[in-house]
Amino acid sequence: MNLKQIRDKARSLAKGACRVCPICDGRICAGEVPGMGGAGTGSSFRNNVAALNSILLYPRLIHSVHFPETSTRILGLDLSIPLMIAPIGGISFNVGAAMDEAEYQQAVTSGAIEAGIIAGTPDSAPDEVMKMGLAQAKKLGKGKIIPFIKPWEVELIQEKMEWCAKAGVEIVGCDLDSIGLITLRLMGKPAFAKSAEQLSDIVSKARALGLKIIIKGVMHPSDAEICAEAGVDAIVVSNHGGRVLDSAPATAAVLPLIREVVGGKLPILADGGIRSGVDILKMLALGADAVMIGRPYIIAAVGGGRQGVVLYTETLKAQLVQAMVMTGCRSIDEISSKALFAS
Repeated sequence: MNLKQIRDKARSLAKGACRVCPICDGRICAGEVPGMGGAGTGSSFRNNVAALNSILLYPRLIHSVHFPETSTRILGLDLSIPLMIAPIGGISFNVGAAMDEAEYQQAVTSGAIEAGIIAGTPDSAPDEVMKMGLAQAKKLGKGKIIPFIKPWEVELIQEKMEWCAKAGVEIVGCDLDSIGLITLRLMGKPAFAKSAEQLSDIVSKARALGLKIIIKGVMHPSDAEICAEAGVDAIVVSNHGGRVLDSAPATAAVLPLIREVVGGKLPILADGGIRSGVDILKMLALGADAVMIGRPYIIAAVGGGRQGVVLYTETLKAQLVQAMVMTGCRSIDEISSKALFAS
């Protein structure tokens, strides 16, 4: 099995719900939410991909870097490459009958562990979606997944964090960017923004349960500062893949601004438009400590199951190694803005 075969199978199974385009940039599926597309005109989705494509790397070839080290440690996790799989739910909304929710979560969580990374698991209006991920947590062992909880009322967030603690989870996330999800509103259970005080309360409740907490959906430096002040353990710079707000800037564009205000205070992850190991290096050079990837892992899992997830991750690692050699970066810690070409 190779990536082409995986993509061809995923395209066949998706039956048009996802076209599995040669370049996944949101042009064909604009406005298809629910679905794989971006909100409205799809500009936010396209902005993510276009911004990364516009960034150039600066080759440096006189050095002694032959076998760069791609592993890293973040939030107490040892990762083979600085990558986590983004939490994705509603597979039936996104790709129809191509794969059910339980199959998808089993594929990405077990495939991630085999590949030396970790997967986020989703929450949704039906509690069963989150419980599928927690079942995988119990099966795979302590600290092997990161469940993300929607920004429900604080009391419900606490209840779901309690579920996580009982399942042996060590890190939870809250994807604040999901307040704009159409699917939640269609299911009659919208999520809501949180005040700084509510965010601090959520962090305190996580601490009481012995959990670390990641806040996903940070796009403004002020929000990043509030997260740091609240004591969150990490943030994810994300516009939810362009699925919740039209005309939003690319994550690659705001990442350096966020790094400037909270860099060194807490780990920064970023997602949005990352399609290759070269893109991973670009995000790290812009200020991320690690990245998350979403849509491409849907294709990998639908087309190849657990093996597809492993193969795609191994491909990303090989591409990252090549990019590190070509820019003279010996380790993940050595990747900086010096690897980028500023015209």
